[in-house]
Amino acid sequence: MSLYYYGLRDTDASYAVIFASLTPLVTFVLSTLLGMEKLRLRSKEGSSKVTGVLICFGGALLISLYKGKVLLLFRAIVKAGHKDSNETTGRHHLRGTLLLLGNCISYACWYPVQVKVLGLYPWKHWSSVVTCFFGGLQTFAIGIIMRRDKLSWQIGWNIQLLTIVYSAALGTAAKYWLNLYAVEKRGPVYPPMFSTLSALFIIILGTLLLGESLTVGSLLGSFLVLSGLYIYLYGKAKEPEEKTSSGSRDKELQVWPVWPTHGSASEDTISGP
Repeated sequence: MSLYYYGLRDTDASYAVIFASLTPLVTFVLSTLLGMEKLRLRSKEGSSKVTGVLICFGGALLISLYKGKVLLLFRAIVKAGHKDSNETTGRHHLRGTLLLLGNCISYACWYPVQVKVLGLYPWKHWSSVVTCFFGGLQTFAIGIIMRRDKLSWQIGWNIQLLTIVYSAALGTAAKYWLNLYAVEKRGPVYPPMFSTLSALFIIILGTLLLGESLTVGSLLGSFLVLSGLYIYLYGKAKEPEEKTSSGSRDKELQVWPVWPTHGSASEDTISGP
């Protein structure tokens, strides 16, 4: 999380979305290499999952890199100060890129690791508490090293306090617990696939609240993100059906030889003295 925030400070939001959209793709590759996700390109569900991941990534890239014609422009509800791109982005763009790439790789590795953790320690609540506790200590240590002036540590009753509470309660604690629940139920690739929807919500909230323009590229990219997510979920939904059908066949094979045994036993009892 710290890598993402510092990388976002050195670049911009549209550039950071590209690396956020890389997370499901890197997670899918890692899970396939570790044997946690079965590829099965020749099957319908396997090809649907791969196609959905690639379409989601392409849609997020289209949102970030292509603007096109401006369709709508709303009046800004929230007035936010814009940073100078020549002062920050041009000077530390390489550093921000490396930080965002590190965040993408570390976050993608987190999902396969949680599969092993849940197998040994299935209590999701305590696992989320431990993760947030040590993550807070790590962020606190990094903050002391990076910012030692007293003004940066002062908190007042303003939007800064609301941002901290929101990031801690929903953006960190609730997110980790929901991710662990989804990893336990559907595997390591399922939760990060929904992270591509962040680009869609950025477009909606940026247009309504900040007065950003709604362009052709954002609409096309949003359509691709939703389409890719639907295709992936379609392929993922076909997997439990095959598992249950194969499991029911195994049960039938196990139950079938039992019937003649009961029949012969009943015949012996009837024909007996």
